[in-house]
Parts: sequence; structure tokens; C-alpha cells
Amino acid sequence: MHDQFDISLEDSDLLGEVELTTNLIIAASETDSRLSTEEIDRILGVVPRPRRET
Repeated sequence: MHDQFDISLEDSDLLGEVELTTNLIIAASETDSRLSTEEIDRILGVVPRPRRET
């Protein structure tokens, strides 16, 4: 018999977001100052765009 309440609550996208948020919280709690934009980008794995020449 199938139990309608036996469902998986795993959402890989959500788990990834929780991990990123947790990493930010840990990094913020380990410093006495604000995290710079560069530090936040590094923690989140953001790759900076190459600068365009004007």
C-alpha cells in the first residue's frame, strides 16, 4: 500500500543554497569586520568577468 505522506523532501538546488548561505554565515562570524565584495564572491564561487577594454 502506498503511503501518500512518504515523500522525499530533498531538493538539490535548495541544499546548494543552504550550503552557500551557511558558508557566508561562518565566514562572517569569523571576522571582526565586514566581508568585502571580493571575499563574498570567493565564498560563493563567483568568477569575475574579464574586464572589457574601452
